[in-house]
Amino acid sequence: MDHSSEWTVAQAKAQLSEVMARAQNEGPQTISKNGKRSVVIVSAEEWDRKLRRQGTLIEFLNASPLKGVELDLRRIDTPIRDLEL
Repeated sequence: MDHSSEWTVAQAKAQLSEVMARAQNEGPQTISKNGKRSVVIVSAEEWDRKLRRQGTLIEFLNASPLKGVELDLRRIDTPIRDLEL
């Protein structure tokens, strides 16, 4: 097999150790089922890094490209529609 990061279920089952080694050394490995991407295998180190909190909500909002943009938050005064349920 080449150094692709795409695997079928059959390939991944037959070469699980190889899939794991590549996830650790080369990055995420994608497993497809019935021709569709199904799961991605990543190293535990990468998973832990993705789970780690990246600052506070205030820091996130302060870093937003929309910071300082004035939004019109007025409610539109339209009549409520009657719906048949």
